[in-house]
Amino acid sequence: MKVAVVGATGLVGSEMLTVLAERNFPVSELIPVASERSKGKEIEFKGKKYKVVTATEAIALKPDVALFSAGGSTSTEFAPQFAEAGITVIDNSSAWRMDPSKKLVVPEVNGDVLTADDKIIANPNCSTIQMVVVLKPLHEKYKIKRVVVSTYQSVTGTGVKAVDQLMNERQGVEGEKAYPYQIDLNVIPHIDVFQENGYTKEEMKMILETNKIMGDDSIKVTATTVRIPVIGGHSESVNIEFENEFDLADVRAALEAQEGVIVVDNPANLEYPMPKDAHGKDEVFVGRIRRDETQPKTLNLWVVADNLRKGAATNAVQVAELLKAKNLI
Repeated sequence: MKVAVVGATGLVGSEMLTVLAERNFPVSELIPVASERSKGKEIEFKGKKYKVVTATEAIALKPDVALFSAGGSTSTEFAPQFAEAGITVIDNSSAWRMDPSKKLVVPEVNGDVLTADDKIIANPNCSTIQMVVVLKPLHEKYKIKRVVVSTYQSVTGTGVKAVDQLMNERQGVEGEKAYPYQIDLNVIPHIDVFQENGYTKEEMKMILETNKIMGDDSIKVTATTVRIPVIGGHSESVNIEFENEFDLADVRAALEAQEGVIVVDNPANLEYPMPKDAHGKDEVFVGRIRRDETQPKTLNLWVVADNLRKGAATNAVQVAELLKAKNLI
């Protein structure tokens, strides 16, 4: 298949190339796409070199599928042009996620919603993806009433500039800043822009996207999203209230049976998920599984995943794999 990666020179774009290679997606020709200023740069993929082209040039090359990770404005402008040319777009930006006419897909959770008519498919927010993979089997078994989530998010979610800021600060070097404050030896309870209701856009993404992906608006979600001086993955403290009573052994069994989830939960041996262990992996790790003793039918979990992989690149490639398996591309 001819595969275009739009935003191929960015953090997520380069991770998409890595994941395509690792998962042996059938790429007969790669079309790396970036902005005008990166045009002509060479990108290596599976031992071959490919020249970076612009989005307009890529459309003319007629790829079968285009993985977008170049920001909302690029997606808003070019995704419809790709779709118009018959190219299926899987978009990692927030541009199309809440568009009622577009599907928002995590393959293990709601991959069955995809059809041949879906030409622009939205990849959810990184922090939402890892949470819904864990929520799915529990919702099916016990019906979720309410979720309270606090996140501990990696600087890689912001991009190269943020990683550079963290490393510069750690070494005492002056440099460009991605954040309004120091991030090393600090946490910043502010991801994306603040909304009128006092929540950040990241928090609202988690709330709204969860309902859309789970296909259930009755699930109440409230979120606090926080940036921490870590690379490797996002972590989440998740408190879940159910309609029905649960047994902890059954909860563990349901999570262990869920595709894409690895349970790491043995406090006696100090075993629990951490970003350094999730780094470079495609699975979602869950641990610290325990009952909330302050109210009935309520569970606490700790969820960790590599935000550049399952939170972005891997999920997009898995959507492409699913489309191919269903003969939709």
